[in-house]
Amino acid sequence: MRMKMRIETERLIITEFTPDMAEIVHENSLDEDNRRFSEEVFETVEDARETIEYLISQYGRSDGALVYPLITKDTGAHIGYVQLAVIDGGAREIGYHIAKRYTRQGYATEAVRAFLPVMAERLGLSEIWGICVKENIASRSVLIKCGFEPVYEGTGLYRGEQREIFRGVWKA
Repeated sequence: MRMKMRIETERLIITEFTPDMAEIVHENSLDEDNRRFSEEVFETVEDARETIEYLISQYGRSDGALVYPLITKDTGAHIGYVQLAVIDGGAREIGYHIAKRYTRQGYATEAVRAFLPVMAERLGLSEIWGICVKENIASRSVLIKCGFEPVYEGTGLYRGEQREIFRGVWKA
């Protein structure tokens, strides 16, 4: 029997998506930083709903992206997500997004710190990669604070384009 995801931190609950989250996922995806650094932009609520249905279908699997919403304990607000995606040859990469109005409050760092060891244990991973474009200083800072050791900085493939990137690895 599959265990439902629920990780609690001081301020957050990392849980599973539900279909009723489509509107807030759509709204949170539209900020300028998300458009600049991510492909997860949902132009319509229906686009978000379809993606959420797919993500829900992936829970309990270990061969695809595993994406979980971040909910604040104090207000119950949906503020973003944390994920593990499959990259090169089956390796795993951490990903996260915090809605613009909740950035600069340490939520991404708090979520990633809690998420990494749980997912490493669940999936039997000894390492997880962190990759971001070099100009995304906030994301790089989160990776460093969460124990990702720098492995490479320079030109590399990022979301299908050659960009200046930072690549780090977290070891379980």
